[in-house]
Amino acid sequence: MHFGLFLRLGAISLIAVIAASGASAQMMHGGGMGHTHGADGTGHDEMTMPGLRGLDATPEESAEMAVMFRNFRSIERSVENLPNGIRTVTRSDVPEVMDAIVSHAVGMIDRVGQKSDPQVFIQSPTLDIVFARAEGIKSAVEVTEEGLVVVQTSDDPELIAALHTHAAEVSDMAERGMQAVHEMMMRRAAAR
Repeated sequence: MHFGLFLRLGAISLIAVIAASGASAQMMHGGGMGHTHGADGTGHDEMTMPGLRGLDATPEESAEMAVMFRNFRSIERSVENLPNGIRTVTRSDVPEVMDAIVSHAVGMIDRVGQKSDPQVFIQSPTLDIVFARAEGIKSAVEVTEEGLVVVQTSDDPELIAALHTHAAEVSDMAERGMQAVHEMMMRRAAAR
């Protein structure tokens, strides 16, 4: 899926209104080189990024996330919290990164609709409710001149809260890269 190809096609709209889909379409971070930690094999290694693998994630899905993580500085993102969900706009001027953003978003929204949690090792626990109650989320995805526009809504107050929380988590990762992921994982470990 090449972003430039979408733009050449004119009023690009990859509109996927999926009645049962969710917010996981937005996991991204970036980082430097060589830092490692974690004795259990799922620790962080910014060269190979093992935390992007999952119990049910494909190598292609992990590779898309790695592209986004390594290039987080090229990603621009805005979030509008709606009373019943979110509207996000994500873009990059780097074609490879934009391709990864679009492919990842569409793929993850489809996974949520199928309740097929990839269980990525660094995945936020916020997504548990999204996968568990996927039928309660409606998603519309469109690629425009603005970027990848995702609107996700629900009538379930807990799902709405999860959409708001996860959108903020993704924005933090898009802004601060690996540092945001490290901090999220440390908070999670401290809460145990």
